[in-house]
Amino acid sequence: MASNIIDEIIESRLKKRSRIFRDKEKLHPDYVPETLPHRENEIRRLAEIVVVALRGERPSNVLIYGLTGTGKTAVARYVMKNVSLKASQYGARLLYTYVNTRKTDTTYRVLASIARSTGLRVPSTGIAISEVYRRYIQALDNWGGIHIIVLDEIDYYVRREGDDLLYKLVRINEDLERARVTIIGITNDINFIENLDPRVRSSLGEEEIVFPPYNAEQLRDILEQRAREAFYEGVVSGEIISYCAALAAKEHGDARRALDLLRVSGEIAEREGAEKITIEHVKKASIELEVGRIYQAASTLPLHAKLVLRAAIDLVKKKNSATTGEVYNQYLYIAETYGFEPLTRRRISEILTELDMIGLLSATVVSRGRYGKTKIVRIPPELLEVLDRAVTI
Repeated sequence: MASNIIDEIIESRLKKRSRIFRDKEKLHPDYVPETLPHRENEIRRLAEIVVVALRGERPSNVLIYGLTGTGKTAVARYVMKNVSLKASQYGARLLYTYVNTRKTDTTYRVLASIARSTGLRVPSTGIAISEVYRRYIQALDNWGGIHIIVLDEIDYYVRREGDDLLYKLVRINEDLERARVTIIGITNDINFIENLDPRVRSSLGEEEIVFPPYNAEQLRDILEQRAREAFYEGVVSGEIISYCAALAAKEHGDARRALDLLRVSGEIAEREGAEKITIEHVKKASIELEVGRIYQAASTLPLHAKLVLRAAIDLVKKKNSATTGEVYNQYLYIAETYGFEPLTRRRISEILTELDMIGLLSATVVSRGRYGKTKIVRIPPELLEVLDRAVTI
């Protein structure tokens, strides 16, 4: 039975040429197009900072801020790719390395990835971080050029691992004789730098670039550009592009969200055997993406945030809402059951606020008269099932 289902899908999806997509990769966030509409000012600003590397000078460290989907990563990769291509023309020794620190999410992996980009062979495990750093320093000085390191989602990494590695990297030039290193950090958190060690803060933020959100008109231009490359002619109408742009503009001008909407809408249309994308396909895609976003956000939480959310889920499933104290007691039970050292009540209250901010639950402060204040924790019914599947200990 199951084999027949797979055979049927293979027959319908793989043996027939897609009537929807010409090149689906053009809608993925990792794709960097030849032009980046409405980011000319940001491209110019970053290029002006890093282009001095072509005459052998170390560029300033740069911190790039902006909400998700505002083009930060695309601009950084676009500028560095194009500047790097000019290096041989100007006789410059320039190496550019990009690391997404959400995916490469431990100190060892981040440093090993940076070191490997110089040609070093670094094992996936087995040697000390200090030894990887020493080998990296030695390789740089043997080479004698400028290494520009782009660290994406740097706020996520620091929350997990702290800022010790950042401290090493922003001070690394003190250990180098013939080479130089520049750091470009990318973050969604406008307050990120305020929580860093002052010594890291002053060095990392030598230059700062803030990316504003896109508006609906700008998102439409971006979608039109990608749609021409990604879809066959006649598959996507101007109405569909405008609708996707308007939906994404409501969510802080998120181009990634707009591109995902268009891509998933096309996938749904393809599954249904349609010849063009309709508004109904976009609506279905919006629901799919929302469920996926919630699942990913919950399943990738740090350990204790996941334990707190699990406690809240267990209580809300039983009685629809819970107080901070009830969540804390349930959290203690779960932590002790699995052998984890519990955090303080105050820290659990802060975690509930953080979970509220990212939309995984609501934690409303209410007054209890002479008993003081507490938070009432609720989880919308439409999220509860998704979160229950996502949060496993």
